[in-house]
Amino acid sequence: MRLVQAVLPLAGNFNKKLQKSITGRKDTIKILNAELITGKKTLWMHAASLGEYEQGVPILKVLTEHYPDYQWVISFFSPSGYEIKKNNAFAKATIYLPLDTTSNVSTYLDTIKPEAVFFVKYEFWPNYLRELQRRKIRTFLISGVFRQSQPFFKPYGKWMIKSLESFEHFFLQDQNSAEALEKLGFQNYTISGDTRFDRVSQQLTMDNTLDFVSQFKNDNLCVVCGSTWPEDDKLIIDYINNHEGKAKFIIAPHEIKEEKISAFIGACTARVARYSTMNVNTLKDYDVLIVDTIGLLTKIYSYADVAYVGGAMGNTGLHNILEPATFGVPILIGPHFNKFPEAKILQQLAGLYAVASQDQFDERLNKLLSDDKFRAQTGMIAGHFINSNTGATRAVIDYIKGSN
Repeated sequence: MRLVQAVLPLAGNFNKKLQKSITGRKDTIKILNAELITGKKTLWMHAASLGEYEQGVPILKVLTEHYPDYQWVISFFSPSGYEIKKNNAFAKATIYLPLDTTSNVSTYLDTIKPEAVFFVKYEFWPNYLRELQRRKIRTFLISGVFRQSQPFFKPYGKWMIKSLESFEHFFLQDQNSAEALEKLGFQNYTISGDTRFDRVSQQLTMDNTLDFVSQFKNDNLCVVCGSTWPEDDKLIIDYINNHEGKAKFIIAPHEIKEEKISAFIGACTARVARYSTMNVNTLKDYDVLIVDTIGLLTKIYSYADVAYVGGAMGNTGLHNILEPATFGVPILIGPHFNKFPEAKILQQLAGLYAVASQDQFDERLNKLLSDDKFRAQTGMIAGHFINSNTGATRAVIDYIKGSN
């Protein structure tokens, strides 16, 4: 880690995203000293990126209500999490996690002095974990995932197993993770499920109204394509250009880059509007709307009749299928989703369909748009899948309250 810390500044010259994290980490201790209230008890949650943060939100909400006298520190590893959520409503201080060197760990923990720590999903930093154990600070893993591909199960990673002793309790997503953890010699776990189900189900209680989407949709069927990458866009553009119908398309790219948006518009023969330059009064006259901003996709899914979730057509990783599912929307994805158990289960239930080619994409989307009964049934399965998997947050809170 010391070597990585020395090399990173040079590497940052060639990667803007990396440079943001390098610059941000330089300010971590300064931010903590400026923001934290001296003498007030502190809780710390660490999330690798945006997706893990969303998994932590249900825990943050409930613990904030139960322990209002505590202040929160929320740390991120990735700029894609920090830059979007650095002004979140929960934390007294939101920071980049200092790199996992012994000196960084000591300085960081001396500064925040946490009463308890929550790591999300599969964040395992050996120096942090060992020092938390040495200081006897309560440490938990929430929405944890263990699989055979992780270093713990490889000859070269056996030394990391001891760092898991730092966790007082593991809250795991599924039985497979429990069986894998038991092979490592640990039984202090609860199969609580994934807190993301609690997170997305809360969206149903919120006001999801977006007037510009209502104007655009204008009583037509609407396909919302969320978190798309170029390989996803290729399928979508081909479909739009070659299929007649009244369906409208909303595209929310994962990366909002001008050259990619311009390329999409240039390749599309339909009428395309952009959120950043739209005229609400004329939106109904367009066939495609590109949402070139962040923070609106979850609400937009509430208007979808069909959702296509990007990331699995290539190898970048499937994005969040639970957001459209919570609104009872049938879902299409690409074929590469082996590491996403929620997608595999929903596919088995027939609430989600994976497509591997243009022909498959066209065939399945045509079916969903033309067959009202099939579309409604598929969406109902997706919605029920969310409802039947909530409760992970309650399991965590009950344990913490019961063990105080």
